Amino acid sequence: MTEQSARRPGRRTWIALAVALAVVAAVALGVALTGQQQAPQPIASSGDRSPSSSVAPDATTSSPAPPAADPPAAAAPAVAAPVSIGIPSIDVTSDLMRLDLNDDGTVQVPPLEPDDEAGWYQRGPAPGAVGPAVILGHVDSAEHGPGVFFDLGALRAGDEVTVSRADGTVAVFAVDRVERHPKDDFPTIEVYGDTPDPQLRLITCGGDFDSGVRSYEDNVIAFATLVGTRPV
Repeated sequence: MTEQSARRPGRRTWIALAVALAVVAAVALGVALTGQQQAPQPIASSGDRSPSSSVAPDATTSSPAPPAADPPAAAAPAVAAPVSIGIPSIDVTSDLMRLDLNDDGTVQVPPLEPDDEAGWYQRGPAPGAVGPAVILGHVDSAEHGPGVFFDLGALRAGDEVTVSRADGTVAVFAVDRVERHPKDDFPTIEVYGDTPDPQLRLITCGGDFDSGVRSYEDNVIAFATLVGTRPV
């Protein structure tokens, strides 16, 4: 991962955190209980990390509302919105729906459907813009089986992620690493802190499934860096 900005996270960071917390809860609502194929799992991350400012909720809690806005920053060059994502090494191809905030301040998540899609949180950076763009996807569901990010934990450093954009360009990212973190030790700053270059975060659920709270115990997070752009 590239060097993180030392600035105090602003509104975008905490809104993006709300995205991750919401997808954690939403993925849990439809997960397979027992006997279903286990998704690939990266080794659980450990070591000294800054404590999370918020704990990922279980399926019965809501994600927090974003705090008051920081002073506006200087406008950055516009980057076209993403329309689809491709991850060849794990055979993922998905259109990207746009995710926003619900009326209560929680973050929308992709619906659980037979052919579920990943979603881009549109209040954060677009893929290819400076900062950490966030794309969310389900790992699985009891009704429909493996989700769009079922194999996210099988990604390895150097794997390619492509994001096609509305202007006919493709942002090409290379995976830096894939980590698995307990929900109660979510690496908020590492995932959502401002970055000096274009980054990408792919997030789903992982680890063991706790049937008591209807939630996976961990998050699987892929970190990637922009390596180029090309025509579609």
